[in-house]
Amino acid sequence: MKTPLLTGEDPEAKRAELKAYFQNTWSTYESLFELIAQDKAFFLRPEPLRHPLIFYFGHTAVFFVNKLILGKFLDHRIDPRLESLCAIGVDEMSWDDLDSRHYEWPSADEVRAYRGKVASTIESLIDQMPLSLPIQQDSLAWVILMGCEHERIHLETSSVIMRMLPLEYLQQDPRWQACPYHGDAPSNHLKAVSTQTIVKGKKLEDLTYGWDNEYGEQVTEVEAFDAATYLVSNREFIDFINAGGYQAPDYWTEEGQAWLRFSRAEMPRFWLRKNGQYYQRNLIEEIPLPANWPVEVNYLEAKAFCNWKAKSTGETIRLPSEAEWYCLRELISTDLPTWQEAPGNINLEYFASSCPIDKFETAGFYDIIGNVWQWTESPIDGYTGFEVHPLYDDFSTPTFDGKHNLFKGGSWISTGNEALKSARYAFRRHFFQHAGFRYIRAQQAEPVQAPVHNYETDMEITCQLEAHFGKPPTGVPNFQVNTVKLLLEEITPKPEAKVLDIGCGVGRASFELAKHAAQVDAIDFTARNIQQGYALLEQGEKRYTSQTEGELVAFNTIDLHTLGYEQDKHKINFIQGDPCNLKPRFSGYDLVLANNLIDRLNQPARFLEQMWERLNDKGYLVITSTYDWQETFTNKQYWLGGIKVNGENFTTLDGLTELLIPKFELVSVKSLPFVLPQNKRRAIYATAEMTIWRKR
Repeated sequence: MKTPLLTGEDPEAKRAELKAYFQNTWSTYESLFELIAQDKAFFLRPEPLRHPLIFYFGHTAVFFVNKLILGKFLDHRIDPRLESLCAIGVDEMSWDDLDSRHYEWPSADEVRAYRGKVASTIESLIDQMPLSLPIQQDSLAWVILMGCEHERIHLETSSVIMRMLPLEYLQQDPRWQACPYHGDAPSNHLKAVSTQTIVKGKKLEDLTYGWDNEYGEQVTEVEAFDAATYLVSNREFIDFINAGGYQAPDYWTEEGQAWLRFSRAEMPRFWLRKNGQYYQRNLIEEIPLPANWPVEVNYLEAKAFCNWKAKSTGETIRLPSEAEWYCLRELISTDLPTWQEAPGNINLEYFASSCPIDKFETAGFYDIIGNVWQWTESPIDGYTGFEVHPLYDDFSTPTFDGKHNLFKGGSWISTGNEALKSARYAFRRHFFQHAGFRYIRAQQAEPVQAPVHNYETDMEITCQLEAHFGKPPTGVPNFQVNTVKLLLEEITPKPEAKVLDIGCGVGRASFELAKHAAQVDAIDFTARNIQQGYALLEQGEKRYTSQTEGELVAFNTIDLHTLGYEQDKHKINFIQGDPCNLKPRFSGYDLVLANNLIDRLNQPARFLEQMWERLNDKGYLVITSTYDWQETFTNKQYWLGGIKVNGENFTTLDGLTELLIPKFELVSVKSLPFVLPQNKRRAIYATAEMTIWRKR
């Protein structure tokens, strides 16, 4: 079946379609596990970096229940023990960080019975749930689709693990028949692909279910390149092996060399050698190595092959980027919901295995989609506008670490969302899937790619990011934005104004000031603060977590376009510096803003004296502070106020006036309420005082 469209004219017809899709997903998954001839096989670990198959057999049903409870669509658990045991631990473990935990797994019959109960529960929910069209991301129908597409992912990952089981534990089944065709491999050659502008990203109004990392937008200008006509075949890969590729460290990245030492690999994972001949392990059989089928390797092996071929030919041979793969995908005019039959070995429409690399052709290229996934050089990251889905906040974000590379196009067993053009899946580079590769010849040795936007998790920094860029409680304006708004009520900078934002923190006020000035120097003593503003400036986007409660976090994304700062970002210079010891070049300012700074300086009076020297005539000094003097930051002898002088109260405003009035005129005093968020339900409420001073 094909993944359902989210829209339609008849809700009841859509209900029936959803139920049929769920039933098809469920039965297809169970039919895969019916290939296991002995229950003992459920508990073996043929892939030591992943759980035994009993986990995956139970996990997809547990996922349904846990997400339904999280979304408050289900008010009771079916089996709390199993729903805990089979809930997490899916992502493959690093080969150098083996998991030694002990699990008391349920029996296969326990899981079979549990799956039966879950299936009945889901079908009942589908029958009774309110349903309006189009299906929205906050609806129960969306959660049902989420569970279906999740199970289809594990249909594929479980089949990979089964390929590693000894054949004695598996049995033949006519529903899972491999391709019967194999022979000599055609010679690969390169074919030109023209320069293109690729727009990636799924729209919120798209008509099919999508995972969070698919949404947003990224526009990439792709220079012309030449792409291999075929996927790399088993026969073509043998040349790499015969050239001593697995024994030549120069072809391998540092990570690849470490993996080789660990794995001691001498050939692809699904090959074996018997009596001097290569064989290939498929799902439920071993066959003499089919020369014209695509080789199946991990990214590290694919990368090493490309490095070998580049050195052998003297050409720039490498894996494509995600955008370069899309240049080929654009040649196929249909997608899963609209094709009459798949234009590749995909969606289980043809075989339960790979097939010859010259069977499915489009515009002179073969296997643009299907047969095996195709590794790319692109680490996965969210597009601009990426937002985490609240019911599955750990689907994508753990992979935004620069260690998970995208592969594209799907394999013979990729169904549902996996078969869509917009699908984005990534695994660690040592990981095995039904994955191969196509190489390209390009002008650049490495594709031009944006850096991965990791999530900032340091609580000290994330609290600042949330205070600067998060949504404050109702009735309390954003402090940084409000500071600039209030000072502009008293000051009208000239278009050519030069501004210093000293103690800028993570930079929100700097971006606001840039809308009203020609230049903003944003300086902070803390390098980590400056890094946040600089990253937002350079990458146009910043991601961070914020604590909700306990160990739970929310995932947040801010971007310059949404904030309205894109057109003025070139005016800002983020610089690390000591406010009390700035270099002479930081002078000639028309406005200096010191936001919540003076009570955090070791010598605030010295700082203020320097600011007079750095301002132009009639320039303005704006100070905001809660006057929260602490000896942790400022020795008491240097406090500007908050003390007794001659037995009388001496406020910081008194101290500022005494210090500044000889050279400044006090223009205005204002109060600014603000909050410093600590978690979702707790914040520190404070009121800062703003004083505006004009240089005499």
